[in-house]
Amino acid sequence: MSKVAIITDSIACLTKEQAEHYEIRIVPANILFEGKVYRDWVDISPSEAYRLLERAPDQFTTSPASPTEYLEAYRELSREAESILCITISSKLSAFHDMARLAKEQAKQEFPQTTIEVLDSRTATAAQGLIVLAAARAAAEGKSLAGVIKAAETLIGKVTVIMVMETIRYVYRTGRIPKVAARIGSTLNVKPIITISDGVVHPAAIARTKQRGVDRLLQMMRDKVGANSVHVAVMHADALEEAERLKERVSSEFNCIELWLSEFSPIMGYATGPGLLGLAFYAEA
Repeated sequence: MSKVAIITDSIACLTKEQAEHYEIRIVPANILFEGKVYRDWVDISPSEAYRLLERAPDQFTTSPASPTEYLEAYRELSREAESILCITISSKLSAFHDMARLAKEQAKQEFPQTTIEVLDSRTATAAQGLIVLAAARAAAEGKSLAGVIKAAETLIGKVTVIMVMETIRYVYRTGRIPKVAARIGSTLNVKPIITISDGVVHPAAIARTKQRGVDRLLQMMRDKVGANSVHVAVMHADALEEAERLKERVSSEFNCIELWLSEFSPIMGYATGPGLLGLAFYAEA
């Protein structure tokens, strides 16, 4: 029996290989389209989900995993580990954190011998994934639950995520920015650059073209990490070729300890739209 098992949600954008290698349990979000429910990364791939989103945006909605789904994950892992750490997307962005905590209270009654902690990553996407990987590596080293939590919390204050969007129209559709701002953005055809800090999404800059947006992402990363070695995840929303080129630039321009490519979860992509490119990273101490 291992000391600590790790759980996270599908919004962390971890690859299947990473989840399997580090034995990370992924609780999928739900995608609802034309009356059918798909489990993110299980019943439908991100690229398939983006096809549905483009086909009928008004029929595409999402929902977090339920407490029942978290409870089942806790139940299974309680047979394999002494304790469980569940790392969720920012509680300010989704109800995943609340669902995981509700399931934790139920688990206390059913299998009180297993210690369960739920940690708010205060971020999302592959930035959350980097935090989860740090925790999983600490667990693989045999560290205690307190040590694994410390590894995760250390990264929460270090990891950065920045993304350039192909279009602003999906954000407009979700009602998350004023209509006037969305119309201006659409008219000018600008490429918004966004980041996540303090658990919420913030506008960071605007680029006139996608290429300038990518250049800006790399400069913002350079300003943040300097010449230090870095851990980096490159993300894309149904834009694989562009993402591969971005990954090549990151590899050639930075000293990467870790560099991986992942699809951007359609749970977030629902609000940002296809074509997004992003970087999640932190400098080695």
